[in-house]
Amino acid sequence: MNNVNGLNIGTLWRSAYIMGASYIFTIDKKYKSQMSDVTKTWKKIPLYHYKNFDEFYDNQPTATRIIAVELDEKATMLADFEHPNQACYLLGNEQAGLSQKVLKRCHGIVQLPGNFSLNVAVAGSILMYDRIAKLGGELPQ
Repeated sequence: MNNVNGLNIGTLWRSAYIMGASYIFTIDKKYKSQMSDVTKTWKKIPLYHYKNFDEFYDNQPTATRIIAVELDEKATMLADFEHPNQACYLLGNEQAGLSQKVLKRCHGIVQLPGNFSLNVAVAGSILMYDRIAKLGGELPQ
């Protein structure tokens, strides 16, 4: 996640915890710590920071599919998307999105409905809900 608004990180982190994510990450940290996460998620799932995309890419768990979430003509619409068993979702910043260089290195691209970029915390939450719903509707324990 490349985050413009510092409040997004706490909201997305909390959603990730509630929906059973294993971790979250940021690339090129551009936010300050803040208190929108009242559940103290930072004690429950890790947040990794990477200096750049290459560092992030080189540190992915084995067999992880990197899926870009982007408005792109090559993207699969979310309604038709099949989530990989082991995936890491990459959300760009709300204004510039993900670069073509980054998109070329992803294993897939998924697009949420709409013609405009959503807030990154909202987009991430929708994506996580879709994943849970399509993979049987149960949260990991």
